[in-house]
Amino acid sequence: MSDYLVIVESPAKAKTIEKYLGKKYKVKASMGHVRDLPKSQMGVDIEHNYEPKYITIRGKGPVLKDLKTAAKKAKKVYLAADPDREGEAIAWHLANSLELDTHSDCRVVFNEITKDAIKESFKHPRPINMDLVDAQQARRVLDRLVGYNISPLLWKKVKKGLSAGRVQSVAVRLIIDRENEIKAFVPEEYWTITGVFNKEEETFQASFYSVNGEKKELKSENDVKEILNLLQGEQFTVSSLTQKEKRRNPAPPFTTSSLQQEAARKLNFRAKKTMMIAQQLYEGIDLGKEGTVGLITYMRTDSTRISDVAKEEASKYILEKFGDKFVKHEERKEKKQTNAQDAHEGIRPTSIYRDPASLKTFLSRDQLRLYKLIWERFAASQMASAILDTMSVNLTNGPVVFRATGSKIKFPGFMKVYVEGSDDQQEESERFLPDIEKGDEISSETIEPKQHFTQPPPRYTEARLVKTLEELGIGRPSTYAPTLDTIQKRGYVALDNKRFVPTELGEIVSDLIVEFFPEIIDVEFTAEMEKDLDEIEEGKVVWVKIIDEFYRSFEKNLIKAESEMEKVEIKDEFAGEDCEVCGSPMVFKMGRYGKFMACSNFPECRNTKAIVKKIGVKCPKCGEGEIIERKSKRKRIFYGCDRYPECDFLSWDKPIERKCPKCDHLLVEKKLKKGTQIQCTNCDYKEKTVE
Repeated sequence: MSDYLVIVESPAKAKTIEKYLGKKYKVKASMGHVRDLPKSQMGVDIEHNYEPKYITIRGKGPVLKDLKTAAKKAKKVYLAADPDREGEAIAWHLANSLELDTHSDCRVVFNEITKDAIKESFKHPRPINMDLVDAQQARRVLDRLVGYNISPLLWKKVKKGLSAGRVQSVAVRLIIDRENEIKAFVPEEYWTITGVFNKEEETFQASFYSVNGEKKELKSENDVKEILNLLQGEQFTVSSLTQKEKRRNPAPPFTTSSLQQEAARKLNFRAKKTMMIAQQLYEGIDLGKEGTVGLITYMRTDSTRISDVAKEEASKYILEKFGDKFVKHEERKEKKQTNAQDAHEGIRPTSIYRDPASLKTFLSRDQLRLYKLIWERFAASQMASAILDTMSVNLTNGPVVFRATGSKIKFPGFMKVYVEGSDDQQEESERFLPDIEKGDEISSETIEPKQHFTQPPPRYTEARLVKTLEELGIGRPSTYAPTLDTIQKRGYVALDNKRFVPTELGEIVSDLIVEFFPEIIDVEFTAEMEKDLDEIEEGKVVWVKIIDEFYRSFEKNLIKAESEMEKVEIKDEFAGEDCEVCGSPMVFKMGRYGKFMACSNFPECRNTKAIVKKIGVKCPKCGEGEIIERKSKRKRIFYGCDRYPECDFLSWDKPIERKCPKCDHLLVEKKLKKGTQIQCTNCDYKEKTVE
């Protein structure tokens, strides 16, 4: 018999922790929550202070029975769920189910699953923090009041299977508002003039900057001609030259939000996938002789704070690996998010000495890629700043001034390890100017004007949407991934080229919520509610008071919506072809996974088929079929012959109608970071990249 029972959420975590605690401890997993609100009813007693009605989750009976048996045999039971609101709530539910005293020192928390951290945490057990539990309970009750009141209304007025939630409704509204901005956008013409200049066989670029000492916007071709007419030959004089030394600081360690954003940019991971892999790295990986070890700290955090022990270890490693010049010798002031709870450290490796190369044989490809990202970001954050030499040169020809700028890395510092990505995919590149002195005469090789048009704001990628939700104070680290997942599963938004577009269904539901429940969709209201939940966690306010204030106003809107909301009929759109089974017209339907084609004679005829998008290119393999756009199981677009399986032609790149002028083979449109390029599938023929 073990003297002590420790209960965690997952078997992987249990296995890792049991190894560190020794024979006197038995570690078991609750497999997440054991109690929750019932699915079949609201489960909140509005008449009696919004009292939640908890029941044992279906299927958790045997788990709970096993835990009760083990608890009776143990001298002491410790609850070691995750160190956040959700974890505290799991511990509280377990304590109630196992009839433990919540005021006793039964709760153990740790930020990392390492031997030292685990042993230290068991020296300082504490009672269950009811403020944390109440904050989680308030969120659960609030979401239940919203979801279980609005959703049935949407089933009645729109269609079955719909749902509405606080954070998901705001996320959908942001996507719709952005789409409306794009539709309303009117492009404006503007021009640039770029010159290629030569200094002793070295070429560099400079762009038009000013005329007659004043900056001038080039809005039309006439403006450009006016400037070009003022140029007096090809000779330019260096009229001014500025050189500066610039320091560049590294990005801080990851928070949940910044990890999801960077994994999307650099690894092409969805938020859900990032969190799933981070959970595996946190709970523990079998490292052979070393056993199972948690490789990163807790991954649900809004803090970039790092422990002194981790900083010291990082300094020692950087000194050994790169030398003293690369060690950060002074603390840098870092901006703290205004609504950050700062409850845990930033996401970092549990030991910087476990570098990615040493773990290659123990991790899957995706685990290694994410671990490498976390390791590099943390290592860079503890390194010296980079030093760049920047240079700005004005080239004068009569009244016209062109300006050239350049920068060169003087000392790489943290950039030796890692450079933060960008949503705009700007590449980190050095571009320095040749040795130039004030008064030098420099000749232009070409002067090229170019027409441009202003672009609408971009659609949201997952990374951009997470960043926006965080900046607006909507949701918390644990809510971003499930929110994005839900709005796609409900069919409110779809991903087009990795960017969110609202569906017709999403717009209908969102418009109804805007009309009848404006506070649910209001960004400021939702952000304020998050602050209220934080105040409950800090013990500043009673959770029932916050819920009651919300529900009084919400109930009035609910009564109004019940009587005034009109039934919305989503008419079927004809697909322009007949059913091959019964001859009735085919129509477009909205399903769980997006639009599909179905027979209009349903339910007599149940014929359905996927929407086929032809691209107007004959199959290069069989010559009979048409190339159509398809989607893989992972929603990635590829191209294949419509005669499949008779013809098995497929391509990840989009084929085009023209043939290669060099070898007469298939040309495809290849997507690159900076645009698209036409390439031959057989020879080295390539065309200029189109941005």
